[in-house]
Amino acid sequence: MSVYLVAQLRIDNRVLLDQYVEKVIPSLKIGGGRIIAFDETPDVIEGTTDYPRTVIIRFEDKEAFRTWYDSPEYRSIIQMRLDSAPGTVTVVNGLA
Repeated sequence: MSVYLVAQLRIDNRVLLDQYVEKVIPSLKIGGGRIIAFDETPDVIEGTTDYPRTVIIRFEDKEAFRTWYDSPEYRSIIQMRLDSAPGTVTVVNGLA
């Protein structure tokens, strides 16, 4: 079953975040991840958010996600994201 990483972030350091993005995109190949949505100014239709930057990445299954997330390549850059854009990251099951 597919899974989706949903990241909602607040940009605190654009320069560092841009450096992270430059490295994270190629790293997604490790688990076959594919960015399917990205928005820095989404329309919030219910409630409020302190984390407007939203990214959704699809993985074939939870194992593929863990292969990427736990990889040395990603582990070597995760601190860049934590330092530049705090927020909430969740993994949700797809329907198929």
